[in-house]
Amino acid sequence: MKLIWPWQDRSRKFSPLKAAAFALMLAPGIRLTYLEATGDFGMFAMSFGNAVYWSGVWATVILIAALGVTPMLMIFRWRALIDVRRMIGVTALVYTIAHVIIYFALRQWNWTFILHETATRLSLIVATLSTIGLLALGATSLDDAIRRMGAKGWQRLHNTVYVVTALALFHVLLSRGTFPEQYLLSGMFFWVMAWRVLNHYQLGADVRALTLLAAGTGLFAVLLEVWLTWWKRGYGPSDTLANNLNFDFGIPPVWQLFAYGLLIALAAAAHQALGLRPARLRARKAA
Repeated sequence: MKLIWPWQDRSRKFSPLKAAAFALMLAPGIRLTYLEATGDFGMFAMSFGNAVYWSGVWATVILIAALGVTPMLMIFRWRALIDVRRMIGVTALVYTIAHVIIYFALRQWNWTFILHETATRLSLIVATLSTIGLLALGATSLDDAIRRMGAKGWQRLHNTVYVVTALALFHVLLSRGTFPEQYLLSGMFFWVMAWRVLNHYQLGADVRALTLLAAGTGLFAVLLEVWLTWWKRGYGPSDTLANNLNFDFGIPPVWQLFAYGLLIALAAAAHQALGLRPARLRARKAA
């Protein structure tokens, strides 16, 4: 079996799309390594703590991005995206493994403490389940696994990616403290899952439906923030809502998610104006 490099297509020719996707997948890791090496993450425990947090965030971002391949493929008629879905999924596994290793280092490889914490903290229990599921998906990501398991069996296993992603996101939400990334990631997952409902009713590329989805995603994120900040910190709903109208410390997640969703709807409108029809998948379903 000859090795196919990440920047090559199945015929082992250079693929600009796969090369660009590979570079994008590497970028967060390179940045995290740079921040760690230059001391921008702080010293000692603080450094490892930041590395654990951001490696986990990027692992979840990339995992959700793998779920986003199908919507982008079908809305924008970009069939070539199917060629990078596996790469994105495997990269999510790589970042997850890195996240786990850095967590072990943060705990100074104290296996007794690690095992106790993993078995008693709900956030780590769901993280462990998510990691095991992701390892199973990664181990069966090769074409040989499809032949051994059969297309239906392989598809049933890989449909669990939704549960794996939900568990990973639940782990993020249960982490100590409240951070903007929690609501961004939750909104992204909400969008890709709600899109699948729309697509089931043949509305996956409908501009009005996508616009409403953008608004619904923002509303979901702000309601989640209201609940989470009340549950974790006791902040009143009115205070949280007021904070979402304050742009002194950046753009709040609700507006970022609404803007991203609206851009997708506008791009879909532009494609339809040019007479392009949304793509349809006739082969194996995309995750």
